[in-house]
Amino acid sequence: MHESWKAFLDAEFNKDYFKTLSQFLSAAYESSTVFPKKSQVFRAFTTDLNNIKVVILGQDPYHTPGAAHGLAFSVPDSQPIPPSLVNIYKEIDSEYGSHENKGGNLSNWQAQGVLLLNNVLTVEAHKAGSHRGKGWETFTEAVVRYINEQKAHLVFLLWGRDARNKKALIDSQKHLILESPHPSPLSAHAGFFGNGHFKKANEFLKAHRLEEIKW
Repeated sequence: MHESWKAFLDAEFNKDYFKTLSQFLSAAYESSTVFPKKSQVFRAFTTDLNNIKVVILGQDPYHTPGAAHGLAFSVPDSQPIPPSLVNIYKEIDSEYGSHENKGGNLSNWQAQGVLLLNNVLTVEAHKAGSHRGKGWETFTEAVVRYINEQKAHLVFLLWGRDARNKKALIDSQKHLILESPHPSPLSAHAGFFGNGHFKKANEFLKAHRLEEIKW
C-alpha cells in the first residue's frame, strides 16, 4: 500500500469492526477459495492518495478464477474482458471514438490517478456477493469519507445502487458526482450508455487545471 494511506489505514485496521472482519477473512481464506489473493486485496491503495483525481466505485470482485486482482472492473492481461468492462469501453468509444486499452487491465487508469475501489474487497469463488455484510462496507464508507475530506475537485463515478448509496458521504460543493445505472449487461441500456461520464469527468478536471484521463 502507498505511504500516503498509512495514517488512515492504521487507524481503520485498529477499529473493532475491522478486527472482526480480519478474523472472518483469515478463516475464509483457510477454509475456501477467496478472490483476489491476499497480496492483492488492498491493491487499490497502491494508488497515491495525493494523485487521485477520479474515484470509480465497483461492487465486489470478480468471483471466477484468475479475474480479480484488486482493482474494480479490471482484470489481468491474460483474462478476457468482462461484460461490464466491455460496456464501459463501448461508452468511452461513443464519447471519444476509441479507448486506450487493448485488454481488460486498468492499471494505466490507476497510474493516472483513478482510484478503482470495490464496495466489498473480497469474494468466495463462484459466489457473487458472498462477503457482503462482513464489514467491508463500513471500511469503504470510511475511505469515501476520508478522501472527500482530504481532497478537492475529485470526480466520483457512481454506477449502480451500491455506488450510488455512497453519494451522501460526498460533498457536492467540492467534488463532481456523476451517477448512472451499472454497466452490467443487465442494466447498461437503462442509462449507463449515453451517460457521457468520461467526457464530463475530463471537462471538470480541465476546468480545475488538472490533467485529463486518457480513457
